[in-house]
Amino acid sequence: MGAELALSAADFEREVLLSDVPVLVDFWATWCGPCLAIAPHVEAIAGELAGKAKVFKVNVDSDADLAGRFGVMSIPVLLVFKGGREVDRMVGAHPKDKIKALLERHV
Repeated sequence: MGAELALSAADFEREVLLSDVPVLVDFWATWCGPCLAIAPHVEAIAGELAGKAKVFKVNVDSDADLAGRFGVMSIPVLLVFKGGREVDRMVGAHPKDKIKALLERHV
């Protein structure tokens, strides 16, 4: 995983809730096989939509409070935030085109 995509609870408000562009947040864990399977897709989408949207990853083990705050019950879960609130959600591992479409609906 690209370190630049990692996001901690301390930076969440500034990077996600106060963002002027849509933000995709991937809640994941190192022990989650499906999370690791979609990681390359999430990283690719971050590059493809740079400037139009932001993409971050939140490790549910190190930021359990953040996961709880947004009702993350199973992973992977991808949340899209726009204007400081959650506007979309996708649970489970999905193909790259479906993940990208989730974010592009809000760009």
